[in-house]
Amino acid sequence: MQPLSIVIVCKNEADIIGTSLQSLQGLTDDIIIYDSGSTDGTRQVLKKYPVRLQEGSWEGFGKTKNKANALAANDWILSLDADEAIDEELKRSLIHWQPENETTLYEIAFKNFFGNKHLRYGEWGTDYHVRIFNRNKVKWDEAPVHEKLVCPPGAVTKKLKGFILHRTLRNEDENRKKMQGYAIRGAEKYHRQGKKASWLKLQLSPFFTFVNYYILKLGFLDGKEGYRVARMTAWYTRMKYTRLKELWSIEQMNSEQGISK
Repeated sequence: MQPLSIVIVCKNEADIIGTSLQSLQGLTDDIIIYDSGSTDGTRQVLKKYPVRLQEGSWEGFGKTKNKANALAANDWILSLDADEAIDEELKRSLIHWQPENETTLYEIAFKNFFGNKHLRYGEWGTDYHVRIFNRNKVKWDEAPVHEKLVCPPGAVTKKLKGFILHRTLRNEDENRKKMQGYAIRGAEKYHRQGKKASWLKLQLSPFFTFVNYYILKLGFLDGKEGYRVARMTAWYTRMKYTRLKELWSIEQMNSEQGISK
């Protein structure tokens, strides 16, 4: 077994987490599942696999992932989401992988799916992410959404062969609900950073988001799925800036009424 801990944070992923865990069998003897309140049968699925289950509160993506990483038996972490599995080529790469110095990061290519359709173009056509790192040197930032890794100066990134199979877009209704949550948290993050949502930005950003992903990045070559992804991403952009504008309006109203934040 590799000196690697696999860490997954989840909530209500009963329909997909088994696929992820099945793909990881035989790779390591330390798989940590951090569950933040599943009510859909996720825990029953987990009983079928040799994992360590930790239940805890949700504190946003960055903080929660760091809490989960701290539970690992090994310092080297493979960070996955519940809707991500590894293919056979990546599994072979990981079986033969030998960790280098603690500041080396390992980047993995993604195959993103809308249902059973592999998206080759648009927003998720060419997607790489660092997913293996040493927790002594690398942490997630504390962003509640769209978290990023904070890496030490001089860190070196290497690529591993194979793919992470990401099945985030299982159906449009489910994804719309998920993106609505992302939009709200993204707006709150922008608000804390002092960013504003002008009328022009609110009107033009969704349009240019759609043009970028559907036309400039060739999303139309993915057929109807490519159109739906571009449309949903534009909708997410509009919702994020609409909510941001609302937050500034609330703050202004509270200020006028003498209510502190």
